[in-house]
Amino acid sequence: MGKTITTFLTTIRVLTGRLACIASRISSRMSSGMAYGIATCMAASLLAAISPAHAQTEVRLTTPPLTTLKPVNDPSQSYRVLSYHDIRDNVRDSFKEWPESTAVDTRDLVLHLSWIKQNGFQPVSMQQIIDARRGGKPLPDKAILLTFDDGFASVYHKVFPLLKQFNYPAVIALVGQWLETPADTAVQFGDMLVDRNRFVTWDQVREMQRSGLVEVASHTYGLHQGIVTNPQGNLLPAAVGRIYRSDLPVGQQYENDADYRKRLQSDFERNSALIAQHTGKRPRVMVWPYGAYNQTAVDVAKEVGMPISLNLEPGPNTPQDDANRIRRSLVMFDTGLTGLIRLLRQPSTYDGEEHPLERVIHIDLDYVYDADPVQQEVNVSHLLDRIYRLHPTTVYLQAFADPDGDGVADALYFPNRHLPMRADLFSRVSWQLQTRTGVRVYAWMPVMSFDLPKGHPAANRLVQQMSGAPASASENRYHRLSPFDPLARQTITEIYEDLGKNAIFTGVLFHDDATLSDYEDASPAALTVYRDEWKLPASLETLRADPQLRKDWAQRKTLYLNDFTRQLADTLRKYRPALQTARNIYAEPVLNPESEDWFAQTFDSFLATYDYTAIMAMPYMENAKEPDAWLKTLIGKVKSHPGALRKTVFELQSRDWRTSTPIDTRTLAAQMRLLRLAGARSLGYYPDDFHNNHPEEALIKPEISVETHTVRK
Repeated sequence: MGKTITTFLTTIRVLTGRLACIASRISSRMSSGMAYGIATCMAASLLAAISPAHAQTEVRLTTPPLTTLKPVNDPSQSYRVLSYHDIRDNVRDSFKEWPESTAVDTRDLVLHLSWIKQNGFQPVSMQQIIDARRGGKPLPDKAILLTFDDGFASVYHKVFPLLKQFNYPAVIALVGQWLETPADTAVQFGDMLVDRNRFVTWDQVREMQRSGLVEVASHTYGLHQGIVTNPQGNLLPAAVGRIYRSDLPVGQQYENDADYRKRLQSDFERNSALIAQHTGKRPRVMVWPYGAYNQTAVDVAKEVGMPISLNLEPGPNTPQDDANRIRRSLVMFDTGLTGLIRLLRQPSTYDGEEHPLERVIHIDLDYVYDADPVQQEVNVSHLLDRIYRLHPTTVYLQAFADPDGDGVADALYFPNRHLPMRADLFSRVSWQLQTRTGVRVYAWMPVMSFDLPKGHPAANRLVQQMSGAPASASENRYHRLSPFDPLARQTITEIYEDLGKNAIFTGVLFHDDATLSDYEDASPAALTVYRDEWKLPASLETLRADPQLRKDWAQRKTLYLNDFTRQLADTLRKYRPALQTARNIYAEPVLNPESEDWFAQTFDSFLATYDYTAIMAMPYMENAKEPDAWLKTLIGKVKSHPGALRKTVFELQSRDWRTSTPIDTRTLAAQMRLLRLAGARSLGYYPDDFHNNHPEEALIKPEISVETHTVRK
């Protein structure tokens, strides 16, 4: 095999040597289109050399129009990483035998590498990145790291010859269990059995490593698979999921923290030892299967000797970024060349987009839950089918149970330490929505409104009103744990921690319950904070009597609640590192900034704190006499804040809770159009009643679907 590679490498060198001479003569005055043409020409010649099937025929590469894009303005000393997997000839035809969306056509890879060369990108090694981070030789401009996951045989037969020709370094990530499979035994690859010869051999790995171009990373030994994580049998990535075992007694069915950590440690060490056995060198890089990781996995990888880890989050990497969270852009079968250019421009936020437009459907899991498991599964299927047809960008999905509709969590839809679990439903529906309908899922969670069981130590650590407050002060106020009380804060934090451990989701939507009126919080814990931390009087009567003190007190409460939600988000990021945030805000603080006194909410502080602010643009809830005029006033107020439209979701109501009747779908659709035409970028509605087809699909789809509004572009 080595002789074969040497033979066609010689051919490649001759061909590219001639092309390089031609290119060098015109490069100084070459337009981007000409550079593209030369890259295509080089790619065709290279492909002819490495593809015996094309040796006797002319090779033609289709050259789609090159989209004009702004220059990349990555920070100094930053670098990009591309994630490739299998490389196949005639990739689309190969899907008949083995469908795999991450497989890339050989022609596309050659075209990518040629374009990279012609456009000044400079592939670097992992060692160069490490040296630069340590203060050594700086990285070149437009540095790029090439990675190839899973250890497919194509990395040796197709990729390695190209790396040698271009003199490009790369990282390959190996799954030990697949390589250890005997030659006469099929490899279990997801839900398929694949011939062992579709993966590299250890001899081939050693040859690539000896070249000095290829570094071998770990892709875990046996965690590149799904594991059962709930009673319904859903499979989640094994590196982050907690194993569920129905054969164990209740209370022991979910894998605990210690056993989870032990499982990771055993797997990581096994693969590192295996790679060292066959290559003489332990890996220092972990490449997470499916890009799924959490802080526990990162810590265990470090302990086993892999302080560097790569994920599948897009965007540039800078010297200041953690080495255990190196971002990579995933190359797919349909990425093409213009797609590659877009990948090399992706920001490090919002799945590689700059505040993309959102089309949101806000869903109650209470509508899905049923005491009969069979009916519940029917409900899940109906919901998934409806979301697939409506095709929004995002679902805000209830993670707490509120069967009485008072906005307070009576139970939760995930395993946890503090409240009853009504059903282990959130993880299942969230994962199915993401994988089957392609939406982003935000976990909709209370901040303070948890009705803890009687006897719970924190059950009575509640927000309290000052004595003498009028009866009206209690209207429309939730039952809330006090965020000032240390035990209540710890309890809420642990609930969020349990959510992070037990489900995969894109973001968190903080409920509208995080408010404090001008009569709250008078609990002992709150008064202590006012006095000792804020240096304010520990008397609500005194605070309310002095206008300046009252204003200062309201502002501090606003920031305190914002900070608490930030801490909750940080708790979730231990398990969902790329978490995005949104928070519901009432319309009144947007329309009337003086209402901070009544809510402890301000629009400006929300814009500064969260990725998105979800305004409850609900005119009927606000008793607006002229709903359309009210909505126009609301968006006018939003537009008066520079940049606010990019970070604001207008969430309309599909039900009139005053009369317990649905809003006519035509009215809802007209209101969405009104806001969109007035400049709103992101829209949504709540609730969605899939049982009764409300809002009516045919009428609401034109307003909520990305098939109508290509909002991800």
